[in-house]
Order: sequence, then structure tokens, then C-alpha cells
Amino acid sequence: MTLAPAAPAGVAVRRGPGRPRDVDLDPQIIQAVLDLIDDEQEVTVSRVVERAGVSRAALYRRWPSLTTLIAAALDVGRTVPPEIRVDGDLRETLFSSLIGSPASLEATGYSEARFRQRIRLVMADRDLQRAYWESHVSRRREPVERALRAGIAQGLLRADLDVAAAFDVIAGAAYYQSIVRGETPTNPATIARMTATFDIAWRGMVR
Repeated sequence: MTLAPAAPAGVAVRRGPGRPRDVDLDPQIIQAVLDLIDDEQEVTVSRVVERAGVSRAALYRRWPSLTTLIAAALDVGRTVPPEIRVDGDLRETLFSSLIGSPASLEATGYSEARFRQRIRLVMADRDLQRAYWESHVSRRREPVERALRAGIAQGLLRADLDVAAAFDVIAGAAYYQSIVRGETPTNPATIARMTATFDIAWRGMVR
């Protein structure tokens, strides 16, 4: 659902003479969306407006579509991983980054319940799936992909390694445990399978 026309990337939006945007309303609106998601209610403009106690115009000034608003809400509690050091044991560093902290979602307030709601929402709406990928998910891959490229430059990893595919192999296995098997990331058997997956992937990546 379109709320207002989106400005081209990199182009500043010139506001009219009306009331300036109140940035303090942003978290209020985002929280209303999260409350609806956590309550397993359909997120609509009317419901967001009612729960947040704001006007439709307040939404129109902030997000170009309901899809981008939901994508922004789903990202609350998630952070871009820090840069990965490449001057030590790259294998161990990558393993710890990709496999070693599966319980971090709960630690940051991003619960398993919200994770599952996120999966449900993005699978039901391809536009939301793409919006969430482009604005949020793809950024989290960058530190790992840069580390893999550094490994190639060091001569440790294969020169023809497709770093995006390598990431997909490992991350895909993690999603399979949760989405297909229905396992928790702290289950010892799950950790063992993920460790084995990483070992297989690593043997294919090294020079």
C-alpha cells in the first residue's frame, strides 16, 4: 500500500510550508507496528494510526509505503555485526561470527516469537520481503563478505570463491534448522549440525 510518493535515492525532500515533521513520533509509530505484529494482528494504516495515536499525515510524512514501515519495524532490535578481524585465525573468527552466537536475538530483545512473525510476514508479501532485504538484511552480510574477500586476498581462500554463495550456504543452513526443522538455535544437536555445515563449507572455500 502506497502512503506517499517516494523521493529518488540521494535526493533531498523539500517540505512544504506545513507543520514540520516531529521526529519524536517515529519510535511511537514503530512501536505501534511492533505491537500489532506481536499481537499477530494484520498491520494496516488504520490500525497503526489508531494504536500510535497519530494522524495519517504523520505516516505520510515518514514512510513512502506501509511495506517500508513494516520493514523498518521488523529491524528494531537488530544490529549490523561489527567488522570481522582478519589478522588472526580467519576460520575461527568466521565461525564465531556466523555460528557462535545463535542466542543473540533474545539478548537484544529480538525474540524468537518476533523472528517467526517476521518470517510469516515476509513470506506472505514478496514486496515486503524485497524491501526488508534491500534496506536491512543485505547490510548484515557485508562484514562477513568483506572478511571472505580479505581471505581471498591473503591467499587463504580460493581465488574463484563466490563470497555471496558461501554466505548463503552457511546462513541457509541456519534458517533450515529453525524454519524447516523447528529447532532452537541453542539446541546441542542444532549446534552440532551447524558446526558440521560450517566445516563442509570451509573445506570448499579454502585454497
